[in-house]
Amino acid sequence: MANTPSAKKAVRKIEARTEVNKSRRSRVRTFVRKFEDAVALGDKAAAQAAFKIAEPELMRAASKGVVHKNTASRKVSRLAARLKGMTA
Repeated sequence: MANTPSAKKAVRKIEARTEVNKSRRSRVRTFVRKFEDAVALGDKAAAQAAFKIAEPELMRAASKGVVHKNTASRKVSRLAARLKGMTA
């Protein structure tokens, strides 16, 4: 349990930051899911549109520290590979 005023403030800050990060992570998952759904349906145009939205969302999450930079890059790479596989 936090005893000092600074420790209590740190707890409040951590809780607030956790909520923001949860929201950002949820946004990323939502956009990735939309891409996955478009790929599953075989809709190339919808998949391309979903990818154009999901890619910057993933990189934004990386820049905000929600996910590691390499993790975001790996996920974008795999999404792009799936998109490319649809067109072939």
